[in-house]
Amino acid sequence: MSSHYFPLRRKTAIRDYPQGCGKEVKEEEEYDEPIVGIRKKLGNGEISRLRLEKKLVRPGDVTPSMVKDTLRLFQTICRILLRGEEGKSKDGNSIRRVDYASWKIMRENNRLINTGDKRVGNVQGVEVGDEYHYRVELCIIGMHHQTQAGIDFMDRGDKILATSIVASGGYDDKMDGSNVLIYTGQGGEPRRGKKATDQVLKRGNLALKNSMDEQTPVRVIRGFKEAKGQSWSEARMNMAAALVYDGLYYVKDYWKEPGCYGTNVFKFKLQRKEGQPEIGMKKLKKSYKASTRVGICVYDISEGAEKMRIAAVNTIDNERPPQFQYKARMEYSHRYNPTPSQGCACINGCSSLTICPCTEKNGGQIPFNHNGALVETKPLIYECGRSCRCPHTSCYNRVSQHGIKLPLEVFKTKNRGWGVRCLSSIPSGTFICEYTGELLQGMEAEERTGTDEYMFDIGNKYDDHDLLRGLSNILTELRSSSVCATVENGGFTIDAAECGNVGRFINHSCSPNLCAQNVLYDHHDKRMPHIMFFAVVNIPPLQELTYHYNYKVDQVFDSDGNIKKKNCYCGSSECTGRMY
Repeated sequence: MSSHYFPLRRKTAIRDYPQGCGKEVKEEEEYDEPIVGIRKKLGNGEISRLRLEKKLVRPGDVTPSMVKDTLRLFQTICRILLRGEEGKSKDGNSIRRVDYASWKIMRENNRLINTGDKRVGNVQGVEVGDEYHYRVELCIIGMHHQTQAGIDFMDRGDKILATSIVASGGYDDKMDGSNVLIYTGQGGEPRRGKKATDQVLKRGNLALKNSMDEQTPVRVIRGFKEAKGQSWSEARMNMAAALVYDGLYYVKDYWKEPGCYGTNVFKFKLQRKEGQPEIGMKKLKKSYKASTRVGICVYDISEGAEKMRIAAVNTIDNERPPQFQYKARMEYSHRYNPTPSQGCACINGCSSLTICPCTEKNGGQIPFNHNGALVETKPLIYECGRSCRCPHTSCYNRVSQHGIKLPLEVFKTKNRGWGVRCLSSIPSGTFICEYTGELLQGMEAEERTGTDEYMFDIGNKYDDHDLLRGLSNILTELRSSSVCATVENGGFTIDAAECGNVGRFINHSCSPNLCAQNVLYDHHDKRMPHIMFFAVVNIPPLQELTYHYNYKVDQVFDSDGNIKKKNCYCGSSECTGRMY
């Protein structure tokens, strides 16, 4: 269960693959150098600030946190470039692939990691279950060095050994059970007017055969159809694609058989190494085969207050979630009721290319992509509000105010009370939920000493410094944020002890996957913005949603001024052992 002891008060976030990312392409084909002349094409000021500081990472120094920060940088650049493309007029001068453009920027500035000699086995900083939405993300972190070919391999003595495969469904790959993969070899497909031919035992196919002979493991990245829907039952019927690292496999057998073109193809049987954690996508697939979810103790904790049901699941014991009044949105008493702001007159929708007061408040750019993803975190974001004349449902500058759109659920953890997770994959930048509760000011919060575990101080810096360091030192835009508005410290606190929403159950982690973003839309009082959670990385289904509580060790005090201490049980590889 989440706890929020903030030192400043105590005296002190159906998707398919992008084009070409989800299908196998013949290994013999070389991909052209991506995006030539990109700085001329982007325009709109988007590429001018993507000057990266060159950084070299020594082999052996890579940690999960570094992998996460590297991917977060890539995903942020993708969203920045995508925003530039979305804001252009249709003049035909656009980038075909923002993922390749972002990869090129990072490659030119030495921001890739694990890119030295290829290796057999696990890759440093990469964990089983990590999820990717662009194929080039695998190249960026050294998981799979081929941008299109499904089999990657390395030289070892006079042989070649397979290092990794991507089973994304381009061939007739069968996943028999949760731990067995029947993988189709590469080559032999018809192309450029030529007929299909028999596959031959060379390159990737030979590497897999040699891996079987040498009994060396192969990394397997699977392409899954993931759940998308407003509830568990709806998610069963609505699926989209994602790439997930499924761990190490051993090649057990291979043979030839007729393929879909009537020619002979190689088939490789791979068996998953025992003792590895089961990925969330597989757990969901097992659940979908059942008629009901196991462990549901509350059908909808919001009791209809949210547009989508939020179930509570407990497979640990018989406990139910604590009683509280569900409040989907922040409400302000007459004492604090802020004055509504003046709105824009963009009747056709707001745009970064037109004069819009809401856009100007955000530094001249809409802070979201057209798919609703937060492009980059800022001290304060302005969404269009009630007094704006832009379309309420289709304006791109209205995201978090529309509420929860993900199939979230509350679940009982083993050692941290209740937590929150999602039944579907969450791409980086996605809005998750708001943190709601009762708004308090000054001594009101100080006097509630028995309920302050649900206190959330407004105006504090919510993000973990280490999590943002990779971005703040790289994107020059984040260094000079003077054009962005900041929150004014008015001493306000949100208390979710008696009333709140699903956000009250989100736990702390030393390696979080969410960030808290200040947002204004129904008023412009910078002392009391809404607290909105967004995903900072790609989040696999069933992974617990967490954010960093921003504690400082030995800087949290009780009402008598004594230092309070609390251990951290987040389980992250980056865990410090102390929450405060």
